[in-house]
Amino acid sequence: MNKVILMGRLTRDPEVRYSQSANPVAVARYGLAVRKQFAKQGEPDVDFFNIVAFGKAGEFAEKFFRKGQMVSVVGRLQTNSWEDQQKVKHTSVDIVVEEQHFAESKNSAESRGVMTNSPLDTMSPVSTPPSTSPVDGFMPTTMEEDDDLPF
Repeated sequence: MNKVILMGRLTRDPEVRYSQSANPVAVARYGLAVRKQFAKQGEPDVDFFNIVAFGKAGEFAEKFFRKGQMVSVVGRLQTNSWEDQQKVKHTSVDIVVEEQHFAESKNSAESRGVMTNSPLDTMSPVSTPPSTSPVDGFMPTTMEEDDDLPF
């Protein structure tokens, strides 16, 4: 079984490129810093991971994820090996996204100075329940159709 679940902060904005195939596919790459729960004395208390998201997940990351934002990622490990022009062998380990989610409220991110472009900004609910007071930055809504959801 090859399954990875991480939660951390983006170290950079996602960068998207498109494949050169007949039907181009988005390939987003971003970094994720994950705090270690128990770090030994003198050891870094953060691990850094390279994240890769393909297709719609890549486009979503480019549109809505920003440096410093807390996100969770579910995916799989993938190792890559290549040889550069000087014939030096290199190896990298990436996390290939199967799922990615916001892990903090929009208000929390903005209070730390992270500018978000949340999908909630672009969605207008068809009907709103009686209680519309935000709870930790989340607004309760009722959606009759979910076609507008970006995920």
